[in-house]
Amino acid sequence: MPLQLIASERFADHLTPPGHVERVERAHVFDAVTTAWRKQGGAIVEPRPATRDELLAVHSAEHIAAMESTAGRAVMLDPDTFTSPESEELARLAAGAVCLGVEHALTERAPAFALVRPPGHHAEHDRPMGFCLYNSVAVGAEAALARGLSRVAIVDFDVHHGNGTQWAFYEDPRVLFISTHQYPFWPGTGAAEDAGQGDGEGFNINVPMAAGCGDEDYGLVFDEIVMPVLKQFAPEMLLVSAGFDAHERDPLASMKVTTSGFRRMLDDLWSLASATCEGRLVAVTEGGYDLQALGQGLEQTVAVLSGPARPLRLAAPAAHYLDASGGALDAPHSTPGTMRGRAAVNAVKAVQRPFWSTL
Repeated sequence: MPLQLIASERFADHLTPPGHVERVERAHVFDAVTTAWRKQGGAIVEPRPATRDELLAVHSAEHIAAMESTAGRAVMLDPDTFTSPESEELARLAAGAVCLGVEHALTERAPAFALVRPPGHHAEHDRPMGFCLYNSVAVGAEAALARGLSRVAIVDFDVHHGNGTQWAFYEDPRVLFISTHQYPFWPGTGAAEDAGQGDGEGFNINVPMAAGCGDEDYGLVFDEIVMPVLKQFAPEMLLVSAGFDAHERDPLASMKVTTSGFRRMLDDLWSLASATCEGRLVAVTEGGYDLQALGQGLEQTVAVLSGPARPLRLAAPAAHYLDASGGALDAPHSTPGTMRGRAAVNAVKAVQRPFWSTL
C-alpha cells in the first residue's frame, strides 16, 4: 500500500516570535524528512487549501472571518498563539492537507501522512488557541464523513489534550475520539469523566496520565484501552494526531516516552488500520518541540506506514537537527513500573465500561 506524504516548504513561512517553541526550525525538520523520502524514490504531494465549506463543517463563519482578518499581519491572538502575514493561508493549507490525505486513503486504500504547521487540535469551533488556528484533524474527519463514512476514529497521542477535537465531536457517535495526555496539564481539559454527551456518550475517551509516564505506561494504556476499543468500534478510517511532545526530551511536558515507545504505538495503530480499515489511515503532525525527538518521531511514522521494505534513513540536512545515528531508535528507557499507567487505565475503565464490552 503506497504511503503518500503531503508536505510543503511553505510551512516554514509561518513565523512566531523569538523564543516561541513552535518555531520555524520545526518546518526544517519536516523538510529533512521529505528530502530523505524523495531520495528513496518516494513522492511528495503539495497540499491544497481547505475549502470554505470544509472549514465550516468544524468552525463558525465568525471564526473563519476573524482568522482571515489576520492575513498580511502579525497578530497575537492569545498569549501563546500568533500569526505572521501568511499564517492564515498556511493553516488553511494544513487543514486541506488532511483532507487530501483522506481522499488518498479512500481512493487508494493506503495511508497518508500530512507534515504541516501550525498544528491544529486545540482550535475550537470559534476560538484559536494553543498555537492552532484551524483544527486540521477535525476538518479531515468531517471530510471523511462527507464522503460517506459512518465510523471514523481519531487517536491523539500528543501530550496535550486535544480539546478542540473533543468538542467538535462530543455529541457525534460517528466519530470515536481517544486522547492520551498528561493530566492535570494545559489546556486543563481531558478528564476521564468527559465521555461525550447525548448520542455521543461513550465515544469520547480521555486517558489522563500522570506526569512521568513512560513507554511501559503508554504500552499498558494501548493494550487495555486504546486497541480494544478501536477493535470493537471497527472504524472505516483512522486519523492520528501525531504529536511527539510526550517524548522525554521535550521541553514543554514531563513525560518519559522514548522514540521506541512512539514506534510501538504507531505499529499498533497501523496494524489495526491494516486489518480493519483496509489501510485507510491518515496521520497529521501536531506538537513536538525538541527537534531531535521530532525528527525521530517523524522518521518512525514514515517507516511504519511505508512498511519494512522502505525504512527511512535521514541524511543531511537532517543531521543538523538530529543525532549522528541517522535517526536510529534510542535505547529502551526503563520506567519505575506502570503504577501511573495502571491508575490511568482504572480511571478510564470506571467511566467507559458501560459503553464498551471489551473493557
